Amino acid sequence: MNGMKTTMLLAALTALFMALGFTLGGPRGAVIALLFAGGMNLFTFWNADKIVLKMHNAIEVNAQSHPDFYNLVARLAERGGLPMPRVYVIDQPAPNAFATGRNPENAAVAATTGLLAMLSRDEIEGVMAHELAHVKNRDTLIMTMVATIAGAISMLANFGLFFRDDNRNPWASILAVIVAPFAAMIVQMAISRTREFSADRGGAEISGKPLALASALARISGHAQAIRNPVVDRNPAAAQLYIVPSGVRALFSTHPDTGDRIAALEAIAREQGTAPPPRRRGSALDPLGRG
Repeated sequence: MNGMKTTMLLAALTALFMALGFTLGGPRGAVIALLFAGGMNLFTFWNADKIVLKMHNAIEVNAQSHPDFYNLVARLAERGGLPMPRVYVIDQPAPNAFATGRNPENAAVAATTGLLAMLSRDEIEGVMAHELAHVKNRDTLIMTMVATIAGAISMLANFGLFFRDDNRNPWASILAVIVAPFAAMIVQMAISRTREFSADRGGAEISGKPLALASALARISGHAQAIRNPVVDRNPAAAQLYIVPSGVRALFSTHPDTGDRIAALEAIAREQGTAPPPRRRGSALDPLGRG
């Protein structure tokens, strides 16, 4: 299913790329855009994970440099029946994490220093189990390719705003450069929202701690929005990689509402029998600290 979605998405983004090229440069612009899109699709398929990791200045770590984090990921991968992914740390205060790679055999997971400093061990385990669920569901190829291709469309649109052919309809050109990036984001949104619920459930099954993931989501969601993310500033399409939205308005978020995700995880905890008993009136804070 994800292979079909990837093919459809690439076709849609390629068509959008061609339409933008035609608007900016006529038939010749459409042909150039098609050739460029074809080459970019092929290059991205094999190198998207490297592009995304380099985009974030991610540093690969191992059992010697970051034993606690690396071994935590190793245990989760074994529990989920997955090959050991490459593990990266990103020096960034915004708490977030993502997975990348074209398949489970070539996967990588990354977490920011902000996330590792903010969360408890159980919460980090919940977050990384969520990312490994993306790997297991083979979501990472489509996530990574969208981030690179949609980002390229946005860059082309910005380029065209300054170098459009004034002999053509200027209003069409202006409309194209405004609409194209948002159209690419709409394509992303059509796929991303259900994907996050599925990864939350998969992560809860791998870690066995759905409430730890729910707690992590509750703690990092506000901080991830409030702290500026330079990668998303340059390429808004990269926001859909992360476990929670980063630096994007709710209208264009590729993720479900965090409250809905937490409610779903609480329901999973009840299914698993890991939920605490209901709070009595006047008792202390609940597991997510909502008082």
